[in-house]
Amino acid sequence: MAPWHECAQQKAPTLTNFHDFKLHEAIARALAEQKYLTPTPIQAQAIPAVMSGRDVIGIAQTGTGKTAAFALPILHRLAMMPRPAPQKNCRVLVLSPTRELSAQILQSFRACGRHLRLKSALAIGGVSMGGQVRALLGGVDILVATPGRLLDLVRANALRLHSVECLVLDEADRMLDMGFIHDIRAIVAKLPATRQTLMFSATMPRVITELATQMLRDPVKVAVAPPATTASRVDQRIVRADRATKLGALIDILRGEPIERALIFTRTKHGADKVARGLSRAGIAAQAIHGNKSQGQRERALGAFRKGESKTLVATDIAARGIDVEGVSHVINYDLPNVPETYVHRIGRTARAGAEGVAISLCDAEEAAYLRDIEKLIRMSIPMIDRRGGQRQSGLAPMHRGAARPPGTGSPQGRHDKPGKKGRARRPNGLSRSPAAAAERQQRWAAHSKGV
Repeated sequence: MAPWHECAQQKAPTLTNFHDFKLHEAIARALAEQKYLTPTPIQAQAIPAVMSGRDVIGIAQTGTGKTAAFALPILHRLAMMPRPAPQKNCRVLVLSPTRELSAQILQSFRACGRHLRLKSALAIGGVSMGGQVRALLGGVDILVATPGRLLDLVRANALRLHSVECLVLDEADRMLDMGFIHDIRAIVAKLPATRQTLMFSATMPRVITELATQMLRDPVKVAVAPPATTASRVDQRIVRADRATKLGALIDILRGEPIERALIFTRTKHGADKVARGLSRAGIAAQAIHGNKSQGQRERALGAFRKGESKTLVATDIAARGIDVEGVSHVINYDLPNVPETYVHRIGRTARAGAEGVAISLCDAEEAAYLRDIEKLIRMSIPMIDRRGGQRQSGLAPMHRGAARPPGTGSPQGRHDKPGKKGRARRPNGLSRSPAAAAERQQRWAAHSKGV
């Protein structure tokens, strides 16, 4: 039997119809049933490269169809080379940073491979390992997992990795942001040296480039948009609001905007719960989703949001890559992220699949440097509006080089907020709430707004 990397021929990158890829008949039938006819740009370029057996680095904005870009050719190759996976093994391993994203990836594999006799399994935290151990006992063709739970299964001798033919790292930059780099290295060390490796990401920071150099062999790079660009159909706005008035500003926005579904991002888990409670007290139904919630709580909150039973969902960044819900009309940054790439990932939850969306960020004086870094990354100035979404004010000028920067923005090592001595999240600015400090922050904001 031919090796994994020799089973398909390179296709031209200009294909405009799924029929042109000559996918296995069972896959083509599933695509037709789902009314999928025209591939997205990332799919048109990545699918031929993956089918040819090359290692691939795929860079594209969220919501552009990256999952199908690797799922379809992988399913094709499994269909063309049918063989049972050994016990406690998998043929394809897909790693993703969050439980929600992992579940969505597996759902895509199963939907597109519904007419294929393939075994697949999900390995994520937050639930008992017992069912996952039983699912892996006889071997599976496709395993989608979060890195931590995967290593738990390996250490429990419930999973072996010596039969992996293809490794996929989805949302690789986010996995590194979340501290999975050591887990990923430990997993890769257990994989066969001869394998196909696919890495997909929305941004391409230096650390991803270094990881790709170590893990991939002569990869094909596929990029359908410049790294760290924001969706062109997203109407981005800034609302000036002090920390004490942010909740009121958020309530005004939610009541004044024509919102179908609103996804609100906070920096901390405690902040997400606090915002959700504040909105509920104001008569706006809202639920929070973050890492401290059980898997059942997360699934119920996300299910209610997806069904439209709750139009407002408050989340931390752990959910930024795992929420794929149609009809998210607004993304609201209650807290600006201190890592500028995170802004791109957050607002990518709206304007998906060609739709239009709105991204509104509440920004206080202490977050001015975060805003400056975001505007530098996306190469545009975001206009300011009043708190009720009315008349636009002048855009924010870039902060002068001598201006103070909040802690955590000076270097990659210091970008993440760290817990204080008692485990409580520190305020990103480290400043007190005294009147004098508030006056100083107002002066800094005024100087930033004027561009002095």
